This record gives sequence, C-alpha cells and structure tokens, in this order.
Amino acid sequence: MSLTVSTSAPDGTSPTGAPVGTGAPAGLLTMGVEEEFLLVDRRSRAPVGRGPRVIEAAARTLGPLVQPEFFTAQAEVCTTPTTSTAALRAELALLRAGLVGAAAGEDCLVLASGTPVIPPEHPLTVTPDERYLRMVVRFPSAVGDYDRVVCGCHVHIGVPGRAQALELANRMRPWLPCLQALTANSPFDRGADTGYASWRAVEHARWPTVGPAPVLDEASYERIANALVQCGALLDRRMIYWYARPSEHVPTLEIRVANVNARLDAPVLLAALARGLAAVMGPETEEGRPPPHLECGRLREAHRLAAVYGLDGDGLDPVTGARVPAWAVVDRLRERAAAGLAASGDASLVDTLLDRLRTEGDGASRQRAVHGRHGRLTDVVDSLARTTAAA
Repeated sequence: MSLTVSTSAPDGTSPTGAPVGTGAPAGLLTMGVEEEFLLVDRRSRAPVGRGPRVIEAAARTLGPLVQPEFFTAQAEVCTTPTTSTAALRAELALLRAGLVGAAAGEDCLVLASGTPVIPPEHPLTVTPDERYLRMVVRFPSAVGDYDRVVCGCHVHIGVPGRAQALELANRMRPWLPCLQALTANSPFDRGADTGYASWRAVEHARWPTVGPAPVLDEASYERIANALVQCGALLDRRMIYWYARPSEHVPTLEIRVANVNARLDAPVLLAALARGLAAVMGPETEEGRPPPHLECGRLREAHRLAAVYGLDGDGLDPVTGARVPAWAVVDRLRERAAAGLAASGDASLVDTLLDRLRTEGDGASRQRAVHGRHGRLTDVVDSLARTTAAA
C-alpha cells in the first residue's frame, strides 16, 4: 500500500499530511509520533504556563514541529513521516533536545509524564485559541478547576484513505489495551499516588468520546461523526477522541492510548508494534477476513486493567477475553505482529526493548521506585526531567 503519515496541528488533532514516496523502501508503512509534555518550574516542579515563550524559542530551530497544546503549561512535538524506526528515534531525540533547551531559557523543566506529579500552584490557563476557548465553555466539567492536564503520545500509521483507516481500527481494537499497558506512566497526579499505573486514562475520559472506537465502515463513520456534532455532543469532528481514529484531514490512522514516557524507548516501541500490527492486518482486510470480535464490556475491562496495573498485573487475552498476566498479552501481541516486524526489520529491536521493559519495569513502576527511596515527589519530577532530557 502507498501510505501517508503526518505531523499535527496545535491541538494534536489536525495533521497536515506529507506523502511518502522518494527514498521510502517499497511496501513499508509510514509512521509518525506526537509527544505532549508538561512544562514545570525548575524550583517548585509545579506546572507553569510558560508554554508560549518556550514554544516561540524552540520554533526558531524546530519550526512547526513544536506546537502549543490545550494548556499553556504544555508543549507538543511531532515528527515527520518515516519508514525507519532509527530515523524516528533520531528525530524524537532532536525534538526533545530543542524543547528542553528552550525550556531551560524560561527556567523550566520538560516533564514526560501522563499527569502532573506535583499540583500547579495556580490555576492553569488555556492556550488562547478560539477553538480551545469554545471547548472550555461547552465542556466545563472536562476542564475542572483548570488543573486536569494530561499528556499523551499518539502514533500515526499511514493508510490510503479513511476506509482503510477504519478497517485497521476495527482489527486493532482488541490489542490497544496492551499498547496502553506498555506505556503506562502516570501513577501520581497532583501530589497523590492514584493507585493506578495510568491515571491519565481516567482524567482523559472526562472528555466526550474518549474510549474504544466502535466497529465502523466509512458510511457508518460519516453518520456517527455528523450526528455527534449535530446533537451537540462534540464541538466538531476533530473532537472524536476514540483510542483509534481516522484523521479528518489526511489518510492516517491515529492511535491515542499511550501516556508520554520519559524514556525514548517507549514511543519507538509503540510505533514499531503499531506498524507491525498494521502490516499484518492490512492484507487480511484485502483477503476479506472478518475483524476479530471482543465484546464491548470485555474490551472496556481490558482498558481498565491496563490503566490500573500497566504491566504489573493482569490483562485480558484479546482473543479469548480471559484474564491473564499482562506480559502474556504482550507475548501474544509480539506473536501477532511478528510478520510485520520481520518485514520492516524491527523484530530484533522490539525484542530488545521488550526485554529491557520486562527487566526494568514500565514508566509507572519506575516512578514509584524513585518515590519509594525517600518519599519525595520532587525526586520523581527530577528523575523524569533528567530522563526526558537525556533521551
């Protein structure tokens, strides 16, 4: 398939596409990553609204690949389309370095955590974008006391068009809880241990449509998308926040289940596995095989378990629906994506990253390990900031 992936607009929902062609190995799917970061004060370690100045400074070298997010205490970076995991990692490192340097000039640290570890000292401000301000008025419960800030990592996989994006979304549904568990990285939220590995999943779900995507073809997608806007459930179609969704502007499938992670291994692993699954599932669509069925209640339970435990507990087998150890689900996902990983040359890389994750734990367990040494949340922030910068 001839595929496209994109970088994103300021809200992470409106990519501007870049077609793949020159220099791309034949048959490889393209991929791109968006990472959302918190900006915290160097002394208090609390989120601060210096995003506009940080982004302005970073844009002098990164251009449009660094952008604002919903709150001024956030910044987002987005990669260009690529077929190479090595190139993806290199660009992510470059983007992080540019953002970290710009933040230092504003006395800020860049924090890769799904939720703020330490609460803001003052209510956060929303980025002064007309659309964002309309969202605040329409959905005040999602904004809360202007402190419910969350940061995700989104992967775009290139597809020929919306119909193919929906077909892939239908087939990937049972595997997305596993990708969520692999990237769990928000155990603390505004000064408290939440008891979850990914509290971001809970906070993000305050927005309408956040959750598993329904099984849809292109016609039913159009009906549902239009109906959600017409009835007032959404401000516009860009607010369709399903865990996997087709882009409204370019032919990509966007996967939105992950927390941002401090270690660069996480987005690279996420993108490689997502592309590996897509490479296997695309031909199955063309062969007319029906997508797998996992009852909606079980699917939501799988996402709940991923949010609570990450990799440190049980998950649901995406085929049988049985409750099994999370790492057993990871092993099944690796097996499911095997042919796609072999075709892209990423099998060895993915095995190395999974082995490292199995040995050292997910982001949530590493945050708790840092906190457990001295009981100081400032230590957690400092560790996350150092790891984000070192990447």
